[in-house]
Amino acid sequence: MSHENFHMPLTAISPDVLAKYEPVIGLEVHVQLLTATKAFCSCANRFGADPNTNICPVCLGLPGALPVTNEKAVEFATLASLALNCQVRERSIFARKNYFYPDLPKGYQISQFDKPLAEHGWIEVPTADGAKRRIGITRLHMEEDAGKSLHDGFSDSATRTYLDLNRCGTPLAEIVSEPDIRTPDEAFEYLTRLKEILLYAGVSDCNMEEGSLRCDANVSVRPRGQEKLGTKVEVKNVNSFKFVRAALEFEIERQIEVVASGGRVMQETRLWNANEGRTYSMRTKEQAHDYRYFPEPDLPPLIVSAEFLSAAREKLPELPEARRARMIAEYELSPQDAHTLTASRAFADRFEAAAKTARNPRRVANVLLSEVGGRLKALGLEQEQSPVSMAGIVLAADLLDEGKISSKQMKQLFDVCFEKGEDFGPVYEREKPQQITDAAAIETLIDEVIAANPKQVEQYRAGKKTMAGFFVGQVMRASKGQANPALLNELVTKKLEG
Repeated sequence: MSHENFHMPLTAISPDVLAKYEPVIGLEVHVQLLTATKAFCSCANRFGADPNTNICPVCLGLPGALPVTNEKAVEFATLASLALNCQVRERSIFARKNYFYPDLPKGYQISQFDKPLAEHGWIEVPTADGAKRRIGITRLHMEEDAGKSLHDGFSDSATRTYLDLNRCGTPLAEIVSEPDIRTPDEAFEYLTRLKEILLYAGVSDCNMEEGSLRCDANVSVRPRGQEKLGTKVEVKNVNSFKFVRAALEFEIERQIEVVASGGRVMQETRLWNANEGRTYSMRTKEQAHDYRYFPEPDLPPLIVSAEFLSAAREKLPELPEARRARMIAEYELSPQDAHTLTASRAFADRFEAAAKTARNPRRVANVLLSEVGGRLKALGLEQEQSPVSMAGIVLAADLLDEGKISSKQMKQLFDVCFEKGEDFGPVYEREKPQQITDAAAIETLIDEVIAANPKQVEQYRAGKKTMAGFFVGQVMRASKGQANPALLNELVTKKLEG
């Protein structure tokens, strides 16, 4: 998607100038883990509760309250690490990250610093030329979330900020990429693959609207061929993948304009404004902030034993790329169909369960994606809202494969299903079309059509072989769409050649 959809160019930077510079991008992604309770206490980990109802002395940091590590959060963070090809440390350390902000009641955040849970992972992303490129993952570490400041929605929002501390203590995995990303499109693909993997692993719902997946982007530019990195700018407040791409496109152009005109890029944090399609300076960061990390005195080192790690590996499902490759080989699917069918783990599971019962899994995929999927898309419905069940799709695919119905008849039956909100099975039983498979009956119809169209017969026999389609269409019309298509094509050619 072009950046013109999101922002006006800063100035007319020539393509030649743009080509002289290389962007360097790294992404920091915070993912809320899908546990029932918070990271270090038994409060419910649930979005949408009334403000300040899922809180306790532990997540508020009241004197005498002690944290206890949530084992399920460790399991989910470990699963995520394995799914992202990371090396999981046997021993990692929780630390206190000290800073003061109204939505952080303890005055520090329990996180991990120099000894994170996992390191040295990677994700492969597709490139413009159809190849794949590996983006490194520096680390995955565990931490707790802060609360939420509410700046609007109240009668006195102009003068007051309200705090909802329900989110305090929510378990997070922070996933930090290497500065390996070179284009906004690569950043978009990296995030898309990351979300897909985490959803397959079942560790997060990755709902950006609810804040369970949040992304900050670090970006700099440098002359092509230069090893030294340029000055890094952090871009925050980006709440969708397409806006990450747009924000990076804007910020790269902005920095190139600054550098190309002899200026100096400031190290700072900038906010993305989606309405205006541009970034704005939030605060400068001439020096790295001193969070005064030190080991969390109330928590022991986190030990991931060989047994725990092995059990996590056993729970790890087949991941999207591996599943696509297997389904292409097993069901003879096209890469595009395999990609669509594996877009979500639940959708892929439903397809595979159905495919195992069908005569021809590839035909099931075609019916599911083109016939049912096309109608759902046109109506703005999700797969779960389809009146046609997977069993109905298998029945339709099997009947088509056996030659008991034509594709035209199948389309007509699906039209009825969607019009009346009924499954394919009962519609087929009630309106069962009778396909003509008797060769003699079809030959009679062909003879009638040939006799009525001598000019077209002459054209065919003079070398215009495409006229066969005319005769097939005429016979199909005469049979009210009930002639078996394969048999009809064969007999038309035989009669015309005879």
